Amino acid sequence: MMRLHKVYHRLSILSFTPLSLSPHFLTLKPLQFSSPVHLRARSSNDVVRSLRSTATMASSRLRNLVPVNAVLAEDASAGGGTNGSASSSSSATVVTPAAEDEDDSVLGVRYRLPPPEIRDIVDAPPLPALSFSPHRDKILFLKRRALPPLEELARPEEKLAGIRIDGKCNTRSRMSFYTGIGIHQLKPDGTLGPEKEVHGFPEGAKINFVTWSPDGQHLSFSVRVDEEENNSSKLRLWVASVETGEARPLFHSQDIYLNAVFDNFVWVNDSTLLVCTIPLSRKDPPKKPLVPFGPKIQSNEQENIIQVRTFQDLLKDEYDEDLFDYYATTQLVLASLDGMVKEIGPPAVYTSMDPSPDHKYLLISSIHRPYSFIVPCGRFPKKVDVWTTDGRFVRELCDLPLAEDIPIAFNSVRKGMRSINWRADKPSTLYWVETQDGGDAKVEVSPRDIVYAQPAEPVDGEDPEILHRLDLRYGGISWCDDSLALVYESWYKTRRTRTWVISPGSKDVSPRILFDRSSEDVYSDPGSPMLRRTPAGTYVVAKIKKEADEGTYVLLNGSGATPEGNIPFLDLFDINTGNKERIWKSDKDKYYETVVALMCDEKEGDMHIDQLKLLTSKESKTENTQYYILRWPEKSASQITDFPHPYPQLASLQKEMIRYQRKDGVQLTATLYLPPNYDPSKDGPLPCLIWSYPGEFKSKDAAGQVRGSPNEFAGIGPTSALLWLARRFAILSGPTIPIIGEGDEEANDRYVEQLVASAEAAVEEVVCRGVAHPNKIAVGGHSYGAFMTANLLAHAPHLFCCGIARSGAYNRTLTPFGFQNEDRTLWEATTTYVEMSPFMSANKIKKPILLIHGEEDNNPGTLTMQSDRFFNALKGHGALCRLVILPFESHGYAARESIMHVLWETDRWLQKYCISNITDPSAEHDESKENVSTEAADSDSKAVATSGGGSAEVSDLEIEASQLVPRSLL
Repeated sequence: MMRLHKVYHRLSILSFTPLSLSPHFLTLKPLQFSSPVHLRARSSNDVVRSLRSTATMASSRLRNLVPVNAVLAEDASAGGGTNGSASSSSSATVVTPAAEDEDDSVLGVRYRLPPPEIRDIVDAPPLPALSFSPHRDKILFLKRRALPPLEELARPEEKLAGIRIDGKCNTRSRMSFYTGIGIHQLKPDGTLGPEKEVHGFPEGAKINFVTWSPDGQHLSFSVRVDEEENNSSKLRLWVASVETGEARPLFHSQDIYLNAVFDNFVWVNDSTLLVCTIPLSRKDPPKKPLVPFGPKIQSNEQENIIQVRTFQDLLKDEYDEDLFDYYATTQLVLASLDGMVKEIGPPAVYTSMDPSPDHKYLLISSIHRPYSFIVPCGRFPKKVDVWTTDGRFVRELCDLPLAEDIPIAFNSVRKGMRSINWRADKPSTLYWVETQDGGDAKVEVSPRDIVYAQPAEPVDGEDPEILHRLDLRYGGISWCDDSLALVYESWYKTRRTRTWVISPGSKDVSPRILFDRSSEDVYSDPGSPMLRRTPAGTYVVAKIKKEADEGTYVLLNGSGATPEGNIPFLDLFDINTGNKERIWKSDKDKYYETVVALMCDEKEGDMHIDQLKLLTSKESKTENTQYYILRWPEKSASQITDFPHPYPQLASLQKEMIRYQRKDGVQLTATLYLPPNYDPSKDGPLPCLIWSYPGEFKSKDAAGQVRGSPNEFAGIGPTSALLWLARRFAILSGPTIPIIGEGDEEANDRYVEQLVASAEAAVEEVVCRGVAHPNKIAVGGHSYGAFMTANLLAHAPHLFCCGIARSGAYNRTLTPFGFQNEDRTLWEATTTYVEMSPFMSANKIKKPILLIHGEEDNNPGTLTMQSDRFFNALKGHGALCRLVILPFESHGYAARESIMHVLWETDRWLQKYCISNITDPSAEHDESKENVSTEAADSDSKAVATSGGGSAEVSDLEIEASQLVPRSLL
């Protein structure tokens, strides 16, 4: 088959950065947002891009086989592709099929469009992201565009040290951006004032890194424009007055550009920024020598044990090292709003810069040589220094060596100082953690981690203070004051998580455990402490006062997981006694409501309960998320947004959280979606798409707990499985596929058995409900979900008519030092690795499988080669299979052309092998089975007849191809 080579919930409501443990843990952690508070309204383009669904179809009508510019012109005339989603200048190369190519091969030569009912949802204009000012009196509406055109992904990028760099912009490649900024006043009654547009930047500017000044009077952001003639597309730093909306470049010189490969800029105080710039002395990039200096050699003559996972985009040679230095080297500059510019420190590869709360010091991190060819830059030698904010060097905190030897076992860490930060409740006090087990989670030692603290400039001979000792792995700290801080620790193998209460300023007060629980047990999650913003711009645990009450109260904001679904809550919690009072909870009958942030935190000191003001969100199955201001003591709510429904054509979709049981007694859950106006008694069973992602658990009880809410709005992303509701499919979304290893048992040793049992239970449930036709059930997934899909088609072919596997890894011997949550090596668990690999069972796969992969996949383990080799293995056994490689795409797909084609492929596959359920290419097409009426399905009859060789009718495929190549080549 001829292939053309080289031709981006629930989205997080806040871009706040909570102090949290491993993603495997649900722990007591602070609900915190960095200044400013960021919110994102959901739309059809809002779901995380790595969760996209897609597949391919072996025939199409002539109208779908058109050049990309014609596709875009069609969309423009129909109102699609809004907000600069595509340009008529976009183009894609056409591959001319060889004479011996089969018709399925010919189909890959052009990008295709899915049916209008799907395309219209994906092309719906995106809603803006929101950002609150530090004083919560203003809101930014950050305007966004629809999906980017492929030509943006086609820009050259350098793959160096585990990151990808756009050399033209000198930043990470493929950055999304905002197209405009609107400022709204938040009035005392909770309503928004008229929009004030930020103006003054060039037309067509791409805006990034929008940040409020600490006093909320100014905005800073980067601006870049498309490269034209001699103009550079590198980033420039701009500032805007919030009062007037007028924007201007910060630097008077046209020669100063941002270097945003790592950090970019930060407000040091109300009028000064510390900026990462491209050194003015930098010349042209190094040129790759035509003849190498010598062979590429790696050596382990010291016989060190170095095990690393399958990282991608690593440095390969000395030229790559020089190129990495060229793009990553930064000159730090202090720049004030009045035009003052001062270089501080020497040029270096600076990775982060953090001002102290009192704005007197800077915590500066950098990486340096020797670099590595086997690990990414996060493990390169790292130096952390303290400077004053005027650039005076104070001291070196640490200089960590290259960390190639971090064990692959979960909870293993780097040796030496780590998690170095400023205490949020102190002017300029540092804290950090040091491992006592050499970073190796398999070493038994007590304590395992020690938390230290020390002033930025300690007096001579002053040793760091030990704040706390931990027997599990450190997971963060929520600071309050000298009398209260919360310290988190966890251990993945046992799923144990603990929260400690310490008094940092009182050595005579012993630490005590506040919560000790299983991270898997979501029903017991007590919630996260809410944080307030201090005058210094940091965030600390908010203390709450009650009338005539001497208790120490905090607010615990919880998801409220229950057997009926999540019912979020807010508890007033006494730290000293453990008593709690539920002062708010979500409406569980119709709505899903959450507490987003404190809106009364601009003052110093404790907050009185009767002065509480919160930002909340509210949504339902059919109503988009809106935001409210909730005030105490009357608990009155004022709505501040009124976002339209992003896809009104699916406004009346049906959603239900269902529970069912696996044959071994494990309780399972899923969300069942049905099309609008569907009535099973009248309409009968539907074709069904099951889309999922397996998860590991240590207990059956935890695996059976309900997660999510039946009242959450059905957010539909650009490649979401829910798009096929518009095609009258039943969708079983996220059925739990628990892989359980209780006690000392390793979960993956029974992976296939438990996978199949979970799938059998899910299929039986939808069939018994009468909503799914037993012979028309498809299965799909992305990444580890693709791995799941291939295994199910190999080991449970009786359940599914076809499968869609996107960006997966199928041969675990190619990831020999662990994958997903498996931390044993191939040599320690050979049987498990082999039995889990669907590549080893390619001969068993008899149902149609569609493989899709980004040609530039950057995810560890899911190299594009995985799909390529799996396809060849399937083809070598005569399997009905198809491989689609998306040029320029990474692990999650971003370009509009790619996403539209992925949807076309998916729809074609489902129409042909799910609705028609034709697995024998010689079978006659049965139009009576076409219970989904679409134009795309009409073309199947001709394509099937041609592929089967029984009909003399000329297929659409031949007609289409004849428009592109001489008839002699067909």
